[in-house]
Formats: sequence, C-alpha cells, structure tokens
Amino acid sequence: MQLRFSSVAEELWGTRNPLYALHDELRAEGKPVVDLVRGNVNEHGMVFPEEILKDILSRAVSPAAVYKPDSFGQPAAREAVAAYYAELKFTPEQVLITPGTSLSYLYCFKLLADAGGEILCPRPSYPLFDYIAKICGVELTHYRLLEARDWAIDLEHLEHQITTKTRAIILISPHNPTGMVASDDQLAGLAEIAERHHLPIIADEVFSEFLFGLEKLPRPAATKAPLVFTLNGFSKMFALPGIKLGWMTVSGESQLVKKSMSALEMISDTFLPVNEIVQFSVPEIFGSGKKFQRDYVAWVRRCYEKAMGGLADLDFARPRGGFHVTVPTFEDEEKAATDLLREYGILTHPGYYYDIQPNHLVMTFIHEPRTLTKCFRRIGLAARLA
Repeated sequence: MQLRFSSVAEELWGTRNPLYALHDELRAEGKPVVDLVRGNVNEHGMVFPEEILKDILSRAVSPAAVYKPDSFGQPAAREAVAAYYAELKFTPEQVLITPGTSLSYLYCFKLLADAGGEILCPRPSYPLFDYIAKICGVELTHYRLLEARDWAIDLEHLEHQITTKTRAIILISPHNPTGMVASDDQLAGLAEIAERHHLPIIADEVFSEFLFGLEKLPRPAATKAPLVFTLNGFSKMFALPGIKLGWMTVSGESQLVKKSMSALEMISDTFLPVNEIVQFSVPEIFGSGKKFQRDYVAWVRRCYEKAMGGLADLDFARPRGGFHVTVPTFEDEEKAATDLLREYGILTHPGYYYDIQPNHLVMTFIHEPRTLTKCFRRIGLAARLA
C-alpha cells in the first residue's frame, strides 16, 4: 500500500527548475556566481553589531527566566512597537507580536477567510503568498499593477476583481519585486474601495525603512479604511532575520479592531510561538539600533544608486523603495536569465516567477556596491539585446 500525502503536500512538491540546476552546476565547477536573487544583507557584511546584540539579549534573559507568556506578546515589546508608530497613535492593545511576517500573513488568512474564500493580491507578486494560501485553503485572486504608471495600483481593475467570496485586499508597499510605493492618493482610493465593499486591508510594510526620493512612507493605517492589518518586523528593519520577530498592528473601526484582536489572541495562544528572550529585547533593539539602522539605510541607498547607474541607459520604472528592481527585456526572459548566468555568472530571475507579463528580469540590488555598476551594465545590455 502506497503512503499517502495531503493534497497540499502533493501541490507543493516539485523538482528543481533548469535555471537553478545550471546555478548548482556552475557552483560545483567552482565558477563564481553573483547572486542577485537572495537579497540577504547579512551575506554582504550588513549585520547588527554583535556586541550590542549580545548585551541586549543577555539583559533580556532575566525578565524571561520565569515563563509567563502573553498571547499578544510581552507588554514591553508591544509598547515599543506602538511607540514606533507614534504618528498613528497606536496603543499596545492594537499590537500582536508574531515570529515573522510570513506567520502574520497566515494568521490574517485564517482570521479573515474560510476554505474557498478569496484574498485579493497584487500582480506582480512574491510567490510566498501562493504557498500560504494553499496551506490555509484559500484562493488568491489578483489586481494589476500598471508598469506604464510606475507600477501604480490599477484601482478600477482591483474593484472589478472583488467578488462575493473576497475577504481581504493585500497591499505591499514598498512592493516586492517592482519597488512601487503607493502614494497617498492611491491609498485614499484603495481605502474608499475597502469601505464600499467592507473589506480589510493587509498592509505589508517590511521594506518601510528603504525609500528613494521619498521622505516618509504613506500608510493605509492613516486612511479611512474600515480595518487595516499592518505587518512588519526586525528581519529587514534591523537586518535581523535570525531573530524571527515580527508584528501586526490592527487599526480602523473600534468594534472591528476589538473582534479581530479577540480572535487573534486565540490563534496566537494556540502556538505561543515567539521566543520570550527575543520579545524582552525589543525595546532595546529599537533604541540601541538607531545608529546601525542609519548606516544600514545609507548602505542600501548606495547599492541602489550603483545599480541605477548601471541601468542608466535603460528605459524602465525605477523603484521607489525596497531591495528589488524589475526591468523589461525585448525578447525571451528565460533565455536572457540563462545567458546572464551561463556567460557572466549573474543570477537573476525571469519575470514569470512573479506573475509578470513577459518579458522581464527581476533582481535585487543588495550586493557588494563595488560590483553592482558592472553587473547592472551587463544586465542592461542583456535586456536591450535579449
């Protein structure tokens, strides 16, 4: 008798694609590869100061010594997160601590949609949502981002995509992978749609600290939307992905916030998944990490400027935030990505990985700044000649 797996396991199982097979082959041969996919700042020397982090975590051991979990997260952590959003006047009672944004999404999906319900997601989009949706038994539907308008939200198309099964709208701003940042006007229009159709907004702001040509990030939580879940965490904000500390804030109409927090308390209490020592370290990471964060943001900006310098002769929508850039190619994107990897050792992604209409290349500019101009000049040439 054959061992059986769930339908989710069968859907998620797969073989390695040809691009990554080539990547592994080149690495096995000892050939250098410039990885413009991972976007892990730690791999390029941008690491939260070790001695400061050691001191913070050692001081957090004492209050965490006796296990007294809170379903919403330790009050000190929630107070520090609320203080981060001072302009929005969130209270600690509107904050839920999570072990990262991916789990925050899963909590939102389980809170808002039954099996077969629909979550409206931007296209292009990061593949993560497909996997979380499958695990939760919900369906993703999509609204367009308009490349000709610097990847702005197509609000008319978004509203047409809403059905009786739609349960929430995801907004990612700054957006991965296009670098779009939704404007105040766009967010006001989105809030009006959400209000008309009685839909919550799930606002992913993990790249909120990394803006280009903007003084501050426009936030859905500052609009008249009836219910907004704002997601963020320390992974990108302080270059601390290993800490596994995230949060969601819940804002909007008071009764909707109250009901949401009540249900989220039960969801979180089922797992109590956030490390207690890490939770008690949150206030000090916010406080002691400010200088590092300034240096880190400046480093990301240098990377961005080097990459844009390499693409100076290419006509495309420049990113306004985040770690990624999407550029059009004239012909086959798979061939362009394969040729860049085989001939020049540059790993990028073809656009279809992100549901981008052909033909595009997607990449991060998180890498050693000294290598970026040369790499991106080669990418720009490949995009023109593909």
